Amino acid sequence: MAKRQRTFESDPVHEKTYFEQQREALIGDIATSFEHVLANINKLNRSLESVIEVGNEFSSVEALWSQFEHVMAKDESKQGDKAEQSGDDRHE
Repeated sequence: MAKRQRTFESDPVHEKTYFEQQREALIGDIATSFEHVLANINKLNRSLESVIEVGNEFSSVEALWSQFEHVMAKDESKQGDKAEQSGDDRHE
């Protein structure tokens, strides 16, 4: 059997081989999948931006609690110092 080589010049109607058809179908599927991935990444980005916005809304509340914590820690350390001093005075 002699093999017939296909050239675009000698064969005006180029029929696609099975490989070419499958390749085009797979490329189409990959393109569609990339579009879905891009859409989902955009959704994720919007969700993360929303989460960050909500977190930023609590920054003032966090600052207030932080100040409260520092004040309470100072009071506890002062009370601890007073207790140590009164204990030292009794031993003398």
